[in-house]
Amino acid sequence: MARLPRICPVGIPQHIIQRGNNHQACFANEQDFTAYAAWLKEYANEFEVNIHAWVFMTNHVHLLCTPNINNGISNMMQALGRRYVRYFNNTYRRSGTLWEGRFKSCVIEEENYLLQVYRYIELNPVRAKMVKTPAEYKWSSYQVNALGKKSELCTHHSLYLRLGNDTAIRLVEYQKLFDIILLREKLDEIRINTHKGMAIGSNQFKVEIERLTGRRMTEGKRGRPKNLK
Repeated sequence: MARLPRICPVGIPQHIIQRGNNHQACFANEQDFTAYAAWLKEYANEFEVNIHAWVFMTNHVHLLCTPNINNGISNMMQALGRRYVRYFNNTYRRSGTLWEGRFKSCVIEEENYLLQVYRYIELNPVRAKMVKTPAEYKWSSYQVNALGKKSELCTHHSLYLRLGNDTAIRLVEYQKLFDIILLREKLDEIRINTHKGMAIGSNQFKVEIERLTGRRMTEGKRGRPKNLK
């Protein structure tokens, strides 16, 4: 089956997942995480992509970002992926692929959905039982978005900035978001739509994306069509 063309509307945030091939580790130590973060920043700047949230796990990566030019995200991820694979293979004297095919992505409606994806990403280490709270995990954006840690990688989304009139208020309001349980149905919605390259949002948002891109944003019914008489 032919792959669906990737959609990347300018100005609309996207959730991205890149996994190691066969769930193998793509980060082995602190140096690997540091190198990946530095090159992500470099290519995000080069291809004009704003990075809002992230988590680097042992065998996969989540990003929340907004492209400011056509194909910005695809170009960023391709350049980053190639460079990191060269580094990883040279460092560990290995060859062959590192990533599990092309990265997965989906567009996100800002109102009512974007902050859920922030939480989904930054709670990943907690769901994996690596830490008890997101603040304990170094390689995510939680310490930036919730605790005020300085970061040249992060560009705050306008919706995040609307949480408060100043930094102190925003940090408190952002932390409060994590007191609310992210329901299983929301977790599944984010996972499934990202994997299938669909959209996360209201029906109206999906219709608007379909009109903008010409790509269906909802799954068609399975099975053979009925004969019409």
